[in-house]
Amino acid sequence: MRTTRNRVLVAVLAGIILAGAPAAAQTDGAPAGEEVAASPWQDVISSQIQAFRDRDAPTAFSFAGAGFQVTFQNAEVFFEAIVNSGYAPIMESRSHSFGGFQRFGASGVIQEVRLVGKDLELYTAIYQLTEEEVGWRVQGVQLVRQAGVAI
Repeated sequence: MRTTRNRVLVAVLAGIILAGAPAAAQTDGAPAGEEVAASPWQDVISSQIQAFRDRDAPTAFSFAGAGFQVTFQNAEVFFEAIVNSGYAPIMESRSHSFGGFQRFGASGVIQEVRLVGKDLELYTAIYQLTEEEVGWRVQGVQLVRQAGVAI
């Protein structure tokens, strides 16, 4: 039941992102062979994913939003909660790439991230970030396994 609800939520969010912001998608407007600069929130996502892969709880926690900072006593408690909440595929991922995104006002964004898992499983993660005084921070992630495998 929860998996079905999660897939529907990710599909709806991805549809909103892709339908609502075709010009905003990172790779849609770049000429072939031209590198597209990452946005500041994509840098935060990549840095947090790498910290999770490295099992570096303090660094991963540093990219979490103020709500997480208040809710969890320390980085280790945060890290353990993330592992136990079904987000291990992010920590075990081999690679990730960015899909479309949608800005909300001056300080909010929803970003689609595609992940390749340790056994070449495919995942879609929808990241919600806001720009806080300290910079862009992750407010939440919805993760769903996709059918198929990476090649």
